Amino acid sequence: MSENVDATLAPQRLGPPRSPISRLLESRLIGWVALAAALLAPFVTASPYSLNVMTTAAIFVLLASGLNIVVGYCGLLDLGYIAFMAVGAYTAGIISKSFELPLLFTIPAVLVMTILAGLIIGAPTLRLRSDYLAIVTLGFGEITRITANNLSVTGGPSGIFGIPGLLKIGGLDVENPAVLYYLTVLVVSLFVLASARLGKSRLGRAWRFVREDEDAAEAMGIHTYKVKLLAYIFGAIWGGLGGVLFAAHLSAVSPQSFIFLQSALVLMAVVLGGMGNMRGVVIGALVISLLPELLRDFASNRYLVFGLLLVVVMVFRPQGFWPARGYERERATVDVDPPAVATEQGR
Repeated sequence: MSENVDATLAPQRLGPPRSPISRLLESRLIGWVALAAALLAPFVTASPYSLNVMTTAAIFVLLASGLNIVVGYCGLLDLGYIAFMAVGAYTAGIISKSFELPLLFTIPAVLVMTILAGLIIGAPTLRLRSDYLAIVTLGFGEITRITANNLSVTGGPSGIFGIPGLLKIGGLDVENPAVLYYLTVLVVSLFVLASARLGKSRLGRAWRFVREDEDAAEAMGIHTYKVKLLAYIFGAIWGGLGGVLFAAHLSAVSPQSFIFLQSALVLMAVVLGGMGNMRGVVIGALVISLLPELLRDFASNRYLVFGLLLVVVMVFRPQGFWPARGYERERATVDVDPPAVATEQGR
């Protein structure tokens, strides 16, 4: 290093957590503890109301993990994410109701439709940035809801009712609230893990580069448009599968379930938990989905209290409950002896 450069002024790499609490929070055991808590929750309370709330919260976690791919990893502000859930729910409901099939057999069609929706919505809009992208995605979300509200195949304003369950094998009926809850927790856990692994993959690093500085990422050789489109498609798949679980949970879908407020709540969960950190996003989703139920004692004022609590949290914790850390594991390097290299070059 040149003598004219002060090493103390150089930017310092953030290292791995040093304190015991930080190491505990970054431990992989946290995920297993959370899964165990979710599996043991019905043993604490197993009333129909409790199972309904917990199943809804698990589906909300799946939606938040999908939106985190789009917003947290890639930095694309999406205000119409609930449209993908609507596509998945309506596709599953229409096919299962028309052919009297369990919802499980509609998943291939749901995947195709959600990928198409991601391409149709993302392909022409992902060249936009920041506020312009947010406004366009908001418009697509409303277009999806209004279209479902006016088509006869979707049941119009009444929606689709009497949707078959996920699957029934002998005496095992997945429509049973407890069985559906455990199946939902299993599916959500797998997709949360997949989302976390995506964030640490080579594609996940490209998403982070695009989020930090799109122009610099493109200058370094990253095809930013393809990378952003992949993030949008992955988010669409997560949302579509959330729609399947939603249809199985309620046995009905209607346009009123996919209003803009739902997209705002999912985005709020991602921001409140900590964008880019899957553990924080899970916590944010649980807070957003469960807190209104815990505030029922405030009757009609519970949403006022809910909003005030969110404002207080964001004022004192603007980076979220559990923000992503800014470090990566050091890679092994091979030390080369300079004299030996010089000798080799001189031959």
